[in-house]
Amino acid sequence: MRRSTAVLCGATVVLAGTLTAAPAEATTSPSAQAAQAPKVTWKKCATEDSPTLQCATVKVPLDYARPQGRKITLALSRVPHTARTFQGPLLVNPGGPGGSGLSLAGFVASSLPQAVASQYDIIGFDPRGVGESKPALDCKPGYFNPVRPDSVPRTAAIEKADLARVKSFAKACGTKYADILPHINTVNAVKDMDAIRKALGAQKINYFGYSYGTYLGQVYAKLFPTRVRRLVLDSIVDPGGVWYDANISQDYAFDARHKALMAWIAKYDGTYKLGTDPARIEAKWYAMRAELAKKPAGGKVGASELEDTFIPGGYYNGYWPSLAEAFAAYVNDKNATPLVKAYEGMAAVDASGDNGYSVYTAVQCRDVSWPRDWNQWRKDNWAVYKKAPLMAWNNAWYNAPCAFWPTKAMKPVNVANSKLPPVLLFQATNDAATPYQGGVAVHRLLKHSSLVVEQGGGNHGITLSGNACLDEYLAKYLTDGTVPRGGGVADAVCKKTADPEPAAAAPSALAAGQPAAAAPADALHRMLGFRG
Repeated sequence: MRRSTAVLCGATVVLAGTLTAAPAEATTSPSAQAAQAPKVTWKKCATEDSPTLQCATVKVPLDYARPQGRKITLALSRVPHTARTFQGPLLVNPGGPGGSGLSLAGFVASSLPQAVASQYDIIGFDPRGVGESKPALDCKPGYFNPVRPDSVPRTAAIEKADLARVKSFAKACGTKYADILPHINTVNAVKDMDAIRKALGAQKINYFGYSYGTYLGQVYAKLFPTRVRRLVLDSIVDPGGVWYDANISQDYAFDARHKALMAWIAKYDGTYKLGTDPARIEAKWYAMRAELAKKPAGGKVGASELEDTFIPGGYYNGYWPSLAEAFAAYVNDKNATPLVKAYEGMAAVDASGDNGYSVYTAVQCRDVSWPRDWNQWRKDNWAVYKKAPLMAWNNAWYNAPCAFWPTKAMKPVNVANSKLPPVLLFQATNDAATPYQGGVAVHRLLKHSSLVVEQGGGNHGITLSGNACLDEYLAKYLTDGTVPRGGGVADAVCKKTADPEPAAAAPSALAAGQPAAAAPADALHRMLGFRG
């Protein structure tokens, strides 16, 4: 789980609760709005990729029930509008929970057509607890250090070791952040978004979220429907499954994407020399896993770390050539070096990953109730494993701290909504992280929504990734609110982007576990990260 952050600077605005105000449409100048609101002082924090990027901070209540009490700090980034027509702020979020959104503002600004991006102040933010926002959570530094116990608890000893590990994480969070954990959840994150709206002097916001960011958007729209001007959700969380059932659904979908990778490798036997039968190639992969469980590669890549390394391939097929190269080198040449490098490049967790995971668990474990009886987890995950083994137990242990979480769960939010303007949804049919039915469900729940489907696509995060058909619908919507109206399950269908080809990468790129060739989607998927 790797997240990108930007260096923050800037002044602080203090907000005590949320306000109500009349909605606003596009204006020719933001001055009237700004005159009525506290001013955010933006300072330059330009990067090579985002030369006009600005940064600031905003203070919000830790506990919205006590708006005059303790304050926490949210970190913001902005690419300001330059066009005469100003359509207000466009808040962007890459998912998670636990993902930093600071660098996403620059990416969105540079990836949208300039004529569209220039009409918005594109606002990135680190949600509470994340990255440059303060305090930033880090429950147990080094929690993912290799080599971890085998994820598949084939013996009582392995299960005991895995259970001890997740219990220790939950306990560490409760001890270190007892006063903060009750306030780290999706509902408070969307209240923070409305506090940002107030600080920006905007009567309404535009919002563009990927992955978990789509759930933020759904909940924001439910709590603040009159504050929504435009809403774009890409790779959509099914609100009916948060969060235990959603993770089980992921297990089946990721197994299918892993099989798609095996089939892709089979097409290129001349390159990888692993065979032409996907089932036999998959058997070789599981044989590799068994060997690594006994003798981790480089003292770093055991069975669990191997799963961590290949799970990103379920998010983005741009990683397939690098993964295939590492797989082939290990099986054919007994060379583990590319595999270790792939692990280091895609799966090793650094300090930002520790922070992201701490927020991930804090949000998901607090949002809704999880089974507290480990026997239920054991029963459910062995049942999944029999049909979809790739990620079943790896994902179970990733979320297992929620079985022992020290805070009480909240009630789930009913996001059904008939009060919104037209909303634009994007979903790939073979998305593993947020399976297709989530997009269909939200299309049904948001009355005035339109669903654009990437038929046959399997990547997670599909707009601004090189698919001109999808991006045209996005640009039209952000320009003037136009949405397709097809009347069926999907209002519009786009063909998927082509799968990658092998051998386009330099050895250094393969060694780093990076996509095999530069593509529009590469930067986006580095920001979206994994497990989000």
